[in-house]
Amino acid sequence: MGITKTDLFTAEQNELAQLAKAFAHPARIAILQYLVKSKSCINGTLVQELGLAQATISQHLRELKDLGLIKGSIEGASISYCINSQKWDQVQGLFNGLFDQVNNSCSSDSCC
Repeated sequence: MGITKTDLFTAEQNELAQLAKAFAHPARIAILQYLVKSKSCINGTLVQELGLAQATISQHLRELKDLGLIKGSIEGASISYCINSQKWDQVQGLFNGLFDQVNNSCSSDSCC
């Protein structure tokens, strides 16, 4: 597999691609859905809820946190995670912008 030449693309295109990669894994979707449903959680709860190993959960949490989709706070020996609503609004705007471009330029009657 070749090296992606990210410098050929805009910052927005690169950010959308990174976000799409985060959403492309079912475990990360499950984590996000659980966080949305519960408002916050402790890492150990996710292990019980999703049935994945602690190390696997931690890896997915780190990926989501690195992208800013979630944030966490240390409380004693545990870490609580929640959705980063500011970033979530930004992500929604980016994807809506992409979908709006398609909807505005290609109706079902005029596309190939």
